[in-house]
Amino acid sequence: ITTLDFKYTDLLGKMRHLTLPISRFSKELFENGEAFDASSTSGLKSVEAGDMVIIPDISTGMVDPFWDSHTLSFICGIADAETKEFYSMDPRGVSFKAYEYLKSKNIADESLWAPEFEFYLFDKLFYKNSDNAAMYYIGSEENNWNEVENLSSFENDESVKIRKNDGYHANPPTDIYYQVRDDMAELIERAGYKVRYHHHEVGEASQHEIEVLPVNITKAGDMVQIAKYIIKMVANEEGLVASFMPKPLYNRAGTGMHFHQLLKKNGKNLFYKKGEYADLSETALYYIGGILKHGKAITAFLNPSTNSYKRLVPGFEAPTSLVFSKGNRSAAIRIPKNFTSEAEKRIEYRTGDATANPYLAMAALLMAAIDGIENKIDPRTLNMGPYDQNLDHLPKNKLKKINKVAENLEGALQDLKKDYKFLLKGDVFSEELIMKYISMKEKEIAEIRNRPHPYEIDMYFNC
Repeated sequence: ITTLDFKYTDLLGKMRHLTLPISRFSKELFENGEAFDASSTSGLKSVEAGDMVIIPDISTGMVDPFWDSHTLSFICGIADAETKEFYSMDPRGVSFKAYEYLKSKNIADESLWAPEFEFYLFDKLFYKNSDNAAMYYIGSEENNWNEVENLSSFENDESVKIRKNDGYHANPPTDIYYQVRDDMAELIERAGYKVRYHHHEVGEASQHEIEVLPVNITKAGDMVQIAKYIIKMVANEEGLVASFMPKPLYNRAGTGMHFHQLLKKNGKNLFYKKGEYADLSETALYYIGGILKHGKAITAFLNPSTNSYKRLVPGFEAPTSLVFSKGNRSAAIRIPKNFTSEAEKRIEYRTGDATANPYLAMAALLMAAIDGIENKIDPRTLNMGPYDQNLDHLPKNKLKKINKVAENLEGALQDLKKDYKFLLKGDVFSEELIMKYISMKEKEIAEIRNRPHPYEIDMYFNC
């Protein structure tokens, strides 16, 4: 090993890193951390009080497979530079505190999570935003888009392309990036996380999915950040661009991040009870009830981009209705039919996407669920399901009675402002973090709102 790399996550979910030579390796470094300017990192500190430290978690150590130099990489927590106490605004620390709060309530001793990694692989990307220009171009070899742009130099392409929205489980040779995806899965396993499977997704140009096996919430956020890093880096080495953007293509399948979750105590799955609806226990139903009751508020953490709401529209398997169901992909919470055993019984929250800060998203889901268990919130008594029919096909009078997530980020932030007290229990989230987060997201909304859209030129330029 010649190099150390310290990775940490800012308030908006971006992974950042700091690199040190191996000569800096010492017990003191790993106890006291390395200083950095938190005022230059999204959302963490003001300029007058920016000094913080990142302290590596030794259990996260891995040899980074992408560096030419032999690099030992660690995920870090963020702490006060003087006291070395972990910082309340550190997203990773929030997920740890949510787990400690769960245990303090004697509800469970394991909170297990398995996010689904959906993403697109593009081989051409161009974008520009300035005072007099706004444009982008995305190219995909799987959909023949690259050839169409240069008809003068068009070469005969004898390969067969995937039909629109027919990419699910596409087989080679139409699934042209199967080996790239397999390389990603292999490196995720080498990083210490177990892959369930990988496959081509619905989007023909060119959407993919890698699923993993559940880990405790204290490792789940790390798993998301490392898996996204691996997927992006492998794509980059292959001359591709990996995007987790919820809706990079108009009128094509969107990209979500579904969160499979379950609780265990003394090794027993608390979600299982044979003979009930979907074999769900009372604890599982209360867990679901808490999430659905606070579903509008936590959407601000689960779907935190303006682009998120271009995915959350009917007809694209992107659920907006805050109900639960067995196997129904139009419900916010789905009980997968394929996990029938006591050991594997779980719920799947389908509304979220990968623009979320994974630490905050999972912590918010867990805190909502704990509130449901504590207050015995039964979703069946609150018109939250079960709904086993396609919700997009319900009569309008029934659809109006179902609670839905906001139609835009501004609405989701307003919902969070109205309902966040449950997040403050056990000092898991701080009011400072929530208000800072809302403020930063409101700035993003203003940046988008104040810019002319390319399609507005098409519609209104010649008015």
